Formats: sequence, C-alpha cells, structure tokens
Amino acid sequence: MSEARLQRVKDQDRRLIEIIVDGWAMSAMEGDTVLVAILAQRQLLRDAPGEPVGAGFCLMGACQDCWVWQEDGRRIRACSTYAEPGMRIRTTWPDHLLAS
Repeated sequence: MSEARLQRVKDQDRRLIEIIVDGWAMSAMEGDTVLVAILAQRQLLRDAPGEPVGAGFCLMGACQDCWVWQEDGRRIRACSTYAEPGMRIRTTWPDHLLAS
C-alpha cells in the first residue's frame, strides 16, 4: 500500500477497531469516518486513474468524490459514514453489480 496521506497528531487514545478495505485488514479508531480510516493508512481513497485527489474534503458530503461500496454493493459516502468494527469496504465498483 502507498504511504499514508494523513497523520494523527492527537486523539490517539481511542479504541482501535478493524475494518476490511479491498480485502486488506486496516485499523481505525472508534469515531473515525471511513475516509479518515483509509487515508490514515494509504495515500488515496481510491487507486484509479482520473479519480479526484481531494475526495471527501468538501466538508459537507456534497462533492460526490468519496463514494465507496460496502461488500453487499450498497454505496456510502466515506466522508460521512463512521467506520464500524468488521465493516467490509470496496473502493472500486463491485463486479457483481456489473452483471446485473
């Protein structure tokens, strides 16, 4: 994975939880959004050419750049969805939806 884009400078005493992103286990802190959890451990939300680099930083959930998918295919905004223990996230369009 690429180097993290963000670095925590405070609030490091919150409980760690585990989420799965694109098949990789990642730790998140309780109260993190999915966006923060991912960007604290890798450089980009999605690794896709042409994707916006500023995903999630419109600060109001309106830019539409931070969509990710839960394993069941439901689309969520990474910037406004809180990470939950065991959450399984895909940062690319789920293949099974293409066959529908």
